[in-house]
Amino acid sequence: MRTFLALACIGCACWAAPAQDGTWKFPCPTNEIARYTALRTAGPIRVDGKLDEPSWRSAAVSPRFVDILTGGPVIHDTRAAVLWDDEYLYVSFRVEEPFIRAKFTKHNDLIWQDNDVELFIAGPDAYYEFEINAFNTRYEVFFVWTNEFTKSGLGKHPEFAGAKLIPFNGVGFTNHPRGGRVGNFEHSFPGIRTAVHLDGTVNDDSDRDRGWTVELALPWKNMKWLATDGRALPPKDGDVWRMDFSRFNTYKEAPPAKDSGGWVWSRHGIWDSHIPECFVFVTFSTNSVSRATEPSPKR
Repeated sequence: MRTFLALACIGCACWAAPAQDGTWKFPCPTNEIARYTALRTAGPIRVDGKLDEPSWRSAAVSPRFVDILTGGPVIHDTRAAVLWDDEYLYVSFRVEEPFIRAKFTKHNDLIWQDNDVELFIAGPDAYYEFEINAFNTRYEVFFVWTNEFTKSGLGKHPEFAGAKLIPFNGVGFTNHPRGGRVGNFEHSFPGIRTAVHLDGTVNDDSDRDRGWTVELALPWKNMKWLATDGRALPPKDGDVWRMDFSRFNTYKEAPPAKDSGGWVWSRHGIWDSHIPECFVFVTFSTNSVSRATEPSPKR
């Protein structure tokens, strides 16, 4: 998400609930929040960005991403999928991109100024933001709701006690009912594995590209600060997490198209990814995906 401080978001078990006065305080219509069932892998996953294992071929993919503001159609196809096993949460993105571009190469460079895809994972007290570009360069931030920072024990943990924490109050939605957050902009998710596979060339307009795919694996054992409500790691059958899946571009489709430059699985209704109540409901199932080798989805 393009924020001047490049802030991050995490999937959340704090479910989308109305404010204390019973009214819905968030810009995403409740009947439009997407739901998805994540199945277990049917075999090993090699994180190489290719998404060619039988498990990925059989996994359900999201609908085509829509504009973050309007929910309307966008010019290029983007889709995401989720799998899991006892060790890792796996997430993939398929990105159609006729002219692949990237410029940043160092961890926590300002990836939100590139064409990127983003994952947010929310817990009850905190959320994590992950961004990646076509060079496999990552940007990560860990946010904690300010009023929970001391109560949850995060403030005493070495990872946060010595970190440079920056207050954050949202991007377009600056009056969240839970108040502000503090962000650890030096965060690097322990044990994360990522890969990008290019179907084309980067920064070369002499040819036309098909796009790029992203694959990441996040260890469940290192998600404890996203599970302060006691949820199981790895999840149990039927457990529900909140996650956000998005793509942000340095370009927009020409008018009359109404393209904000931000595309998402489930629209937010405002230019802001930092609203866990608008995140996709991801239900984890202990059923495994089919081992049948089906044709890979078009990219």
